Amino acid sequence: MAEPAERSGQRRLRPAPLVFEPAEATADPEHFFDLESIEDPKELLSRATELTLAFRAATDRAIEFQAVAAAQLTDPKRFDRLTAADVAERAAWTEDYARKMIEFGRDLIRTNGRPAED
Repeated sequence: MAEPAERSGQRRLRPAPLVFEPAEATADPEHFFDLESIEDPKELLSRATELTLAFRAATDRAIEFQAVAAAQLTDPKRFDRLTAADVAERAAWTEDYARKMIEFGRDLIRTNGRPAED
């Protein structure tokens, strides 16, 4: 489970922009963000590293949004609240992981000043 950058002591870095690829590029399985066209290994390493960091940052943010959504869906104040098992099924998680994500989401909500039901 990801930890918010602020709590882990790291500041959130702004990742390299992820540019959407044209449809014809995605038809070629060898094409990946134009990396295959870079011949200079130094430039290739630099751009591939930028993409790696961008994808990691995107993954961390997506996980935070998943956690907040899981916490909101299981909020006892909701008349249509879900159980941890329901969330696990929807997200293709184990129930134990869903419970951890729900708690992580509640922590994120509390950190951002929005109330969460325990």
